[in-house]
Amino acid sequence: QVQLVESGGGLVQAGGSLRLSCAASGRMFSINNMGWYRQAPGKQRELVAGITSVGSAAYGDFVRGRFTISRDNAKNTVYLQMNSLKPEDTAVYYCAATRALGLGFTPRAMEYWGKGTLVTVSS
Repeated sequence: QVQLVESGGGLVQAGGSLRLSCAASGRMFSINNMGWYRQAPGKQRELVAGITSVGSAAYGDFVRGRFTISRDNAKNTVYLQMNSLKPEDTAVYYCAATRALGLGFTPRAMEYWGKGTLVTVSS
């Protein structure tokens, strides 16, 4: 089993920045892809950013250079640096991980999920 705990969410004004952290524990040796996802009220959960075990990253189209995902395997922690935040970025942000290979970062490929951290961007 793998446990994921997110932190770093909060209230920020438009144009501001936040850094989310995801602390992982458990059988991390089996984990390959990890990612950040978000879900706004009434919307489907979507990929924000994903990263492989060797550091290759992918981003949702809406990110457009504003966010950066990084991974510290020694600390079992994944980060999401979010800059130039917009009100439409308001959502619950979830960390996820999977042992699977070759399935990309689709939410359905993720096996383990954190409980989420709320990000609210005011206009």
